[in-house]
Amino acid sequence: MKTLDFAERWGQSRLSSLFIENTTKNTPFAEENALQFFFGSIIPKKKYELTEDLIETYEKYTVVFPNDIMINGLNLNYDFVSQRIALVKEKGIITSAYIALRLRNQTKVNARYYCYLFKAMDAQKVFHGMGTGIRLTLSFKELKSVMLPVPPRPEQDQIVRFLDWKVSSINKLININQKEIVALGELKQNIITNCITMGLNQNVEMKYSGNEWINYIPWHWTTVHLRRVYAVILGKMLSPASINNQDSYEEYVCAKDVHFDGVDLSSLKKMWFSQMEKKQYEIQKGDLLIVEGGAGAGNAAIVYDLCGKSVYVQNSIHIVRSKSSRVINKFLCYWISSLVKRGYMKNVCSVATIPHYTKDKVLSTIMPLPPIEEQTDIVDYLDMKCEVLDNIIAKKHKQIQLLQELKARLTSDAVTGKIDVRGIEIPEFEYMEETYLIGKSDEQDCEDSTKEEK
Repeated sequence: MKTLDFAERWGQSRLSSLFIENTTKNTPFAEENALQFFFGSIIPKKKYELTEDLIETYEKYTVVFPNDIMINGLNLNYDFVSQRIALVKEKGIITSAYIALRLRNQTKVNARYYCYLFKAMDAQKVFHGMGTGIRLTLSFKELKSVMLPVPPRPEQDQIVRFLDWKVSSINKLININQKEIVALGELKQNIITNCITMGLNQNVEMKYSGNEWINYIPWHWTTVHLRRVYAVILGKMLSPASINNQDSYEEYVCAKDVHFDGVDLSSLKKMWFSQMEKKQYEIQKGDLLIVEGGAGAGNAAIVYDLCGKSVYVQNSIHIVRSKSSRVINKFLCYWISSLVKRGYMKNVCSVATIPHYTKDKVLSTIMPLPPIEEQTDIVDYLDMKCEVLDNIIAKKHKQIQLLQELKARLTSDAVTGKIDVRGIEIPEFEYMEETYLIGKSDEQDCEDSTKEEK
């Protein structure tokens, strides 16, 4: 286990002498306004039809209170994530994915100091490898023996004031970049939608398409159901075992590998395929892949390079292939992107459990159909515009990464005493949180925990 070096002037103590584990269960079942899931510092309120099964599940969740410190005990080997550790600011409930720590003596110890300390330890991967089980799940049992610094309370308070001041300044810059990324993403999608439905000639006469998602199109365009111009192949069901000695263990693409920015072939899973299945489900260069179900339903990308290997599809993926000379796959890919970003999947897919963009729904999707020459011109234009915007967005993400690294380094130096902040005068400032989007992994942790506790 990795450790951090702390200032020699400070004492040290085991975590268990400073914290107890909060195991307060949500029984009797809390009122609906307390039904909140915590993801890091985000508190998204959830509304449910409270069936008996759900009530029984939520009664097993832990109730957290202000000044508790939450630690996500899952995904310890992921890269540093700011949302993994947070200080609770209002009452709510957490799933078993999280550990809740409560100070034994809140008058002698500053909870915010230790929240900053745990974030620094996480950034230095102190907790990595400490969990147990296949998923390396961390528990209070593994944490209780960790040695922690115990600065004098006045110094803890000064470190918190210093970090709140400095971190707020960094968070303001991060938030500006995040807002600009959102604005650039919206601009990109507006350009895609306008070009894919209205073309590049702004002076052409328009007509109503008859479809609310397409709206107006140039007078010489038409619309078409995908089944008229495309064939769709849904991938193979998971096969954990071979049926005969002719089956082979092959790499396959699933939902996690397909995003609008491309198909990731770097870390594919494997399963068994028969010789006939390999012919049926093999990906060809130029295929359009569309995600069938889950949070990424409708995500689409074209396979341009198979890296010299044979790759197949699992049944969370559709292979979409043209059967007409009237269409270009990249034009359809841009059209699907426009639909997804405008909420089409929520409109056509059942979202009571998990949304599914089924084969029939794909084939029933209507697309605008310009002449093939215009499709080529539109695709070329969008490729150029999107590349420019994507490069700007990438630079913004890089700036955020550098600011995150600066914040992590500054936090580590302050909480370990490498920077002595006792004599620093802290000016008046407005505290600024970093704004997060709820990550998919956090939502999945919640879903996984719910399934386990049921």
